Amino acid sequence: MAHNQPRAPSSLLTKEGLRSKLEDVKSFDPNAILRGAQLTVVGAHRALQNPALFTSEHYRQAAYAIAAGIAIRLLIAIPIWGVKLLLWSLSFFIAKSATWDESIVSGLDFVMFQCLQIPFFLMSLMRYVTPTLDNMQVSVFNTFMDSLLWVDQTYYKKHEGEDANNLREGFYPNLRKYPTRDGSTHTTSTAEAVSMYLVRVGKRAGISLIVYALSYVPYVGRLVLPAASFYTFKQAVGIGPATVIFGTGIFLPRRYLVVILQSYFASRSLVRELLEPYFSRIRFSQEEKKRWFRDRQGLLFGFGFCFYIFQRIPLLGVLVYGIAEASTAYLITKITDPPPPPNQSEGFAASQQKWRNKHEIIQSSLSALDAHNLPSRNYSAAGQAQASTSAAPSEPPPPYTELRSR
Repeated sequence: MAHNQPRAPSSLLTKEGLRSKLEDVKSFDPNAILRGAQLTVVGAHRALQNPALFTSEHYRQAAYAIAAGIAIRLLIAIPIWGVKLLLWSLSFFIAKSATWDESIVSGLDFVMFQCLQIPFFLMSLMRYVTPTLDNMQVSVFNTFMDSLLWVDQTYYKKHEGEDANNLREGFYPNLRKYPTRDGSTHTTSTAEAVSMYLVRVGKRAGISLIVYALSYVPYVGRLVLPAASFYTFKQAVGIGPATVIFGTGIFLPRRYLVVILQSYFASRSLVRELLEPYFSRIRFSQEEKKRWFRDRQGLLFGFGFCFYIFQRIPLLGVLVYGIAEASTAYLITKITDPPPPPNQSEGFAASQQKWRNKHEIIQSSLSALDAHNLPSRNYSAAGQAQASTSAAPSEPPPPYTELRSR
């Protein structure tokens, strides 16, 4: 008589599955988001203290950025002015008591600024197509690396006279040796970079328009945006909180839900763009990069959301992007380890999937952040062999080095 084979437990019900879901929720907790927002201010303040940013070249780029901001506002305003002019012309033939013209202008304004986020799109696009503003190969990467050098110098000056074995290694000396390489979101070709960016933005804009249009379908349309909110936040905060968001979304006005969803997606997109100078040098596989972001998602969201708000400031939004890139150099020193030399980098990316000093960085005071940097490490042959034979995804990645003997 054949025996029934026991079913394998669902990944959600296994101990490892539950632990993974719990870690996802913890990584998106309010404390992590708040610390990310605080690092926005601290990083920007640290970046603006760098005298290398206040040169004639950077002043010229700032002037171009402000000019670009004016041009962007005009590009957005011209279609709206055209619609208003058309409606004004039609008013001579239609009863003046009608208010549908105001509804059209208001709806067009909302779709452009909130649903499609045209200003944010144009500001991000400018750095690809205008070399004097923020050329992908020169200005952005130089701003990031110059700021990283400044962060290292400030760190060692702050800890001058302390035992060197208790201090972290510098990020700049080894990272500058890594060549920038093409990847899924980065390429050395400007034309290809623009096309890749347009494809990413086009997909997001298309989905946004479809979801927004479906929200007007009779009867079921009221559930479309809450369902989209549930799907969006389920992976980040878990089923329980996502269900609460879904229930709350049913009672919120449609416009509020669109603003919340688009702000979330735009903040994530901005952070990924800001981190490209790092990921174009340190090569992560697609799965490793996914785990890297997931373990830091709360802090990265808080960091990106604040700069997203600042970027929405009329005329100055493009200028804020340069400050954000400089501030990201400070951020990277708090959420990763110093990279080893390129010839010893095997297994390093796998070791960075888990944020090892997460608790210390999130719970400590702002004045004590530098005290929680991990001590220096030396890459050893044993650590390299262990990292290169990384086990199943459910297990924590092995360390890529051994602690320096003190």
